[in-house]
Amino acid sequence: MSGSRHLRPEVRLPSAMASEILNHCQSVRPEEACGLVAADSKGEPVAIIPVTNALHSPVRYQMETREQFDAMKRLRREGWSLWAIFHSHPHSEPAPSPTDIRLAFYPDCHYLIAGLGTDPPVIRCFTIVDGKVSESPLRLIS
Repeated sequence: MSGSRHLRPEVRLPSAMASEILNHCQSVRPEEACGLVAADSKGEPVAIIPVTNALHSPVRYQMETREQFDAMKRLRREGWSLWAIFHSHPHSEPAPSPTDIRLAFYPDCHYLIAGLGTDPPVIRCFTIVDGKVSESPLRLIS
């Protein structure tokens, strides 16, 4: 992983939403899955919005443009904000790849990566700012 790795304060995600992310990721495996997580006005995650991986690749993702546009419109319409971008690594560690780091254009949101190569699968949480990766412990809550 390029950039230095720093541990940040824990991030809380409802376990039902984590399950929703993992189910979506498993459903498109062996391709990488991707999507958005919306937050309410208090900054709490409230919705998972899966988006098609336009590349249909097991090692890269690019959100389908129209779906991503519609998802962002939905966030605005609901009064939500972008809390996280998620994607999966179907066969590798849930850590940002050099490509993930290079294409991280949202410094104020979390990047959730689901690693499907372990049993059970695991989701890790990162922020990526100017090529610097920081991991935050992800706490699943009821």
